[in-house]
Amino acid sequence: MYALTEEHPMDPVIHFELPYVDAARVAAFYQRAFGWHTEALGDAMNGYVLATTADSDEEGPRKPGAINGGFFEKNADWPAQFPSVVIAVQDVERAMVQVRQAGGQVLGEPMQIPGVGRYVSFIDTEGNRGSMLQQAPRAGQGPA
Repeated sequence: MYALTEEHPMDPVIHFELPYVDAARVAAFYQRAFGWHTEALGDAMNGYVLATTADSDEEGPRKPGAINGGFFEKNADWPAQFPSVVIAVQDVERAMVQVRQAGGQVLGEPMQIPGVGRYVSFIDTEGNRGSMLQQAPRAGQGPA
């Protein structure tokens, strides 16, 4: 059994992402099949569609262990468009160094998502795409 310690911190999975060809179709599928709620964020967010999978508030899912996610449009110019997870990190710059030192490849530079935080994707040693998010501070919290 592993435990969170200062010497060996664990960064949790907080979000998932799935690619789509047709935003309306993917939203309708997950709504009908699993009861999820979706919200299309439009062109300003590159067609991203948020998926709420559990009863949630502004802090996220209320049920411990539950995560929400989203759908991104497939793009011929982007590498590794597979289902993936988003991992919360305290410091995205430090996490990028750790990914590289562990043998992974960071895909570009972090992008700022307003009200969400700093986000960047990576490829692990097995060719899987994952992402990291340094979350923006919530109301009443200090800087991340």
